[in-house]
Amino acid sequence: MTTFGPDFLFGSATASYQIEGAVAEDGRGPSIWDTYSHTPGATEYGDTGDVACDHYHRWREDVGHIAALGLDAYRLSIAWPRVQPTGRGPLNPAGVRFYRDLLDALTAAGVQPLVTLYHWDLPQELEDAGGWANRDTAFAFADYARAMAQELGDRVHTWTTLNEPWCTAYLGYASGVHAPGRTEPATALAAVHHLNLAHGLAVQAIREVLPEARCSVTLNFHVLRAADPADPEDADAVRQIDAVANRAFTGPMLEGAYPEDLIADTAAITDWSFVRDGDLAIVHQPLTALGVNYYSTTMVRRAPEGDATSDNSGHRESAASPWVGADRVAFVREPGPYTAMGWNIAPEALTELLLDLHRRYPTLPTVVTENGAAFEDEVSPDGRVHDPRRVSYLHDHIAAVAAARERGADVRGYFAWSLLDNFEWAWGYARRFGIIRVDYDTLERTWKDSAHWYARLTRTRELPAVDDVEPSVPVVGAPLRATSPAGAGAGSLSDPGARAARA
Repeated sequence: MTTFGPDFLFGSATASYQIEGAVAEDGRGPSIWDTYSHTPGATEYGDTGDVACDHYHRWREDVGHIAALGLDAYRLSIAWPRVQPTGRGPLNPAGVRFYRDLLDALTAAGVQPLVTLYHWDLPQELEDAGGWANRDTAFAFADYARAMAQELGDRVHTWTTLNEPWCTAYLGYASGVHAPGRTEPATALAAVHHLNLAHGLAVQAIREVLPEARCSVTLNFHVLRAADPADPEDADAVRQIDAVANRAFTGPMLEGAYPEDLIADTAAITDWSFVRDGDLAIVHQPLTALGVNYYSTTMVRRAPEGDATSDNSGHRESAASPWVGADRVAFVREPGPYTAMGWNIAPEALTELLLDLHRRYPTLPTVVTENGAAFEDEVSPDGRVHDPRRVSYLHDHIAAVAAARERGADVRGYFAWSLLDNFEWAWGYARRFGIIRVDYDTLERTWKDSAHWYARLTRTRELPAVDDVEPSVPVVGAPLRATSPAGAGAGSLSDPGARAARA
């Protein structure tokens, strides 16, 4: 039987623009995703996050679901334009109050809040001034991070600076399939550096206010495969994509330098003069944990000159590639099964990834901050949402985490993506990742079988069988969990074993 002790955090995750709605209420300013989603043709069916899951008005109900699920922790993001409408200047009291009340309710329910400062909703006014291509944006982000540390303080268990800067830089500024929708390869690389710089500045700013703050960053790691492992050209294609996708961030953040091969591969695009003296020392900050987002693997091969191929990323197609400087790398569709995103299901690669990170950074704990699957869910005649493929996906990937821990990887937690069906970026509402179903007409929440299965896992700390999905906890109108003493609750990123297990 696979078991998890009290030192391990089970949680779920969401992002502000994907669930909150209320985009023009209580002083919130516009973000790049408001602008982008209202651009004709940018999203599936023209969907926007204007209402999303209406979490802004229904957050108390959603905290009740979080508590009923028995989650140790909940990973949320702050909408920068909700608390600072233009990205600079005075804070918006109503926005700050919203997050303060939400964090207080989570703490009262015995749930540890992990807060992401940037999950892609850049204030539009900052984009108008150049966005992440503009160095000043990194310093505005640091000011915002400092203000959040001052306003929210010890309500936050762990601060995460950025979520998936790969998506921000390359999908937003190279392929244009995410906001702000630009297709400028050199700009994308400038955005990579300014995001790295923003991360380092933000960690410094938070710790100016909270010297003992737990700080992290979340990266979406690309686990790469060569189409022909015996072919040195295919192996070099793996190296090249690893540089632009993974090491462009782990190099400066965790090692204090950009990879030399990345600089060489992109020399025809940029001279990297946007990296200034002293920047890398700022970027390279000590972290409490590294957030790991994992969904699938990526297979590549070396392509002949001019061989145009799909990037096979699942992030909608574009005439422009997100893989800056890798024009001769082709992406190969791997064997299934696949999720509704077209991503292959390969849980064993998560074990491989976690062990590799542990070998490279043995003193840095990891947390799986996102892992999950989109499938086409329907409400059955019995009123239930039976999602056996998602249950199987979660089961196998959590087992993969356990396998990595058994082999020595210091993995401190697992967060299922996502708590709720939500606005799935350029795919709009056409992809459902939630363990709780949202009816987008009525906004009613319904636990899927995966939620019942996950609640059994959090309660027993033992990995249930994939068919163990019968309801075992009250759902509708479930009260919040009884308030624990300050700081109590299962699991800790900083002191494993120091917190008692739930009864």
